[in-house]
Amino acid sequence: MVELRWVPQPGEITFDAIRASGPGGQNVNKVSNAVHLRFDIRASSLPEAVKARLLRWPDQRISADGIVVIKAQEARSLERNRADAVARLIDLVQAAAHVPKARRATKPTYGSQQRRLEGKAKRSSIKAGRRGGGDF
Repeated sequence: MVELRWVPQPGEITFDAIRASGPGGQNVNKVSNAVHLRFDIRASSLPEAVKARLLRWPDQRISADGIVVIKAQEARSLERNRADAVARLIDLVQAAAHVPKARRATKPTYGSQQRRLEGKAKRSSIKAGRRGGGDF
């Protein structure tokens, strides 16, 4: 399988600088260093098959209208948060682009069938030994 090497085009992503939540002292209260990345799946340059898989992908970051929203607030720098958000978007697209190999059902081997039956017989004899004679 060929891995998808996709990098978002500059016009496909929008960034909103927001204030980060959580601890950080005065820096959190006055500086907008967290980032909301927005990416419209339907209007993107992704292949159609990947778009369809992404739209069906069970992820809370993907809205019902096909917009991916990623919040990055780990770093104190706006640029590092932007880079983190883009990296997470690329990881999400890579995961959706991967098509798992179809599983083909196979018959159990003779040895595995024998081991299963031996285990059942052993368990049966253990339980049979627990049964009392009922003499009161």
